[in-house]
Amino acid sequence: MLKKIRTLLERSNNITRSTYIWNSLNAMLNAAQSPIITAVMTRTNGLNDVGIFSIAFATANLMLFLGQYGLRRYQSSDVNEDYSFAEYYGIRIITCGIMVLACFLYCVYGKIFKDYDTTKFMAVFIICMGKVIQAFSDVYHGRMQQMGRLDVATKCSAFRYIGEMLAFCVGLVITRNLLISACMYLTASVVIYILGSRNAAIDYCKRSPSFVPGRMKQLFAEGFPLFISLFLNMYLTNAPKEAIDLYLTEEIQAVYNLIFMPAFVVQLVAHFIFNPIITTYAEVWQRGDVEKLKKLIYRQLLVISVLIVSGLLVAATIGIPVLSLVFGVDLYDLKKELCIVMLGGGMLAYSVFFNTVITIVRLHRTLIISYGVAAIAAFALSGLFVRNYGITGATTLYAVIMAILALILAVMLFSFLKKQQGK
Repeated sequence: MLKKIRTLLERSNNITRSTYIWNSLNAMLNAAQSPIITAVMTRTNGLNDVGIFSIAFATANLMLFLGQYGLRRYQSSDVNEDYSFAEYYGIRIITCGIMVLACFLYCVYGKIFKDYDTTKFMAVFIICMGKVIQAFSDVYHGRMQQMGRLDVATKCSAFRYIGEMLAFCVGLVITRNLLISACMYLTASVVIYILGSRNAAIDYCKRSPSFVPGRMKQLFAEGFPLFISLFLNMYLTNAPKEAIDLYLTEEIQAVYNLIFMPAFVVQLVAHFIFNPIITTYAEVWQRGDVEKLKKLIYRQLLVISVLIVSGLLVAATIGIPVLSLVFGVDLYDLKKELCIVMLGGGMLAYSVFFNTVITIVRLHRTLIISYGVAAIAAFALSGLFVRNYGITGATTLYAVIMAILALILAVMLFSFLKKQQGK
């Protein structure tokens, strides 16, 4: 049976076309997970459980970057294979172990300092464990992409997302119990990982890790700036939610999460949609063709800009009616806040793209500076904005810190490329 599944996953008449189709579908499914589960939950469990789920899912996505340690893009763009898969595999085992510990400690912190009850404690931890599965399977997917089979990797991810969503939603409809539904979600994630990613990896790599101390230390050093930047990026995204969690109520958290959903979709799609370009950009950079790389960058920025304008138009016209209909909650007083948060999502799309290119040109060690500045701004402004201006302050905070981040990254990237062109 396992061999038949591998054959189906690898079957393709046109690998390039299949890659773009499955990558797009994978991005949409990843982005749809939270909205679909939330839409079901508002009708089965109410806003209190939606608030718990929203902070749990946000925390899980934050911890995901700890497990991945920022090395997916580095691994995918390692066209010369400076590090072996066994070394990438070894470091992923370590980082996922750290992720599990960090998730548990975060829940303990929530119990002690944020008065998490047992349900909230367990919901956050179980959903985080689902993201551990995603983080671990990602190392296999990076290897598949290295070998020109991103389509296989995205098929595996897509099927896992579908299974997780179905399990969670069926659990909510049948039991109306958040914890049972979360356990069903985690079980589906594990089973599909075994049948999909782990099974398919047999044809692309040997599952035998390497833990040579010197090489592990080098990979940790290479990945550290990427990890910090992606972790801080998720912190920046979650900063308004964390402030709401501290100063406001579960119901306000739920409402913010509902209007934030379109921007969250933009965020997740941005992380995935740039995957197919990584190897192409890396090859252009390896040839030293800076001019062509800049043209590719400008072309992609134009695409992102068109998408941002389109998103703002949708938000300003039919955004609130659609969200109110989908989630079954009256959001008609929040049109301004939706537009602000969508603008912030657009700024995030720019920053994710700049981060991707900075990684490809191996300028990633400087990322700590840009994300550090943005994180300091978020930390300084969170309480002021959210405590004084509520949900409007939360959306404004998100847009402001994302704009700061995008601007810093753009200046760093284009300054570097200008210097390289002048050599």
